[in-house]
Amino acid sequence: MKNARNNDLSDRRIAAAEAKTALLNAYRAAAAAAEPARSARQAERMAVAAAREERRLERERMKRDEAERRAAEAAERQAAADAAARAETDAREAAERNRIARVLEDEAARKAERDRRYANRKARRA
Repeated sequence: MKNARNNDLSDRRIAAAEAKTALLNAYRAAAAAAEPARSARQAERMAVAAAREERRLERERMKRDEAERRAAEAAERQAAADAAARAETDAREAAERNRIARVLEDEAARKAERDRRYANRKARRA
C-alpha cells in the first residue's frame, strides 16, 4: 500500500503549507549563498560596461579628431588652390600690362621715327 493513512483536507493543506515554507526557506538560503557570486558578476558586468563606454568615447574622439584633420587638410588645399589661382591671375595681368606697355612703347617709337623722317624731309626741302 502506497498511502495507508487517511488524509483529509486539513492534513493535505498543512502538508502543502509546510512544503511551500520549505521551498521558500530553500530559495532564501540559496539566494543568500549566491549573493557574493551575484555581486561579483554584477561588478564584473559594470566593469565591462564601463570599459565598453570608454572605448566608445575613444572611438568618437578619434573620429572627431580625424574629421577635424580632414577639414584642416581640405582648408589647406583650398587655400593653396586659391593662392595658386591668385598667382596665376596676377601673372596673367602682369603679362597683359607688359604687353600693353610694349605696344605703347612700339607705337611711340614708330611715331618718333615718323616724326624724325618728317623733320628730315622738311630739313632737306628747306
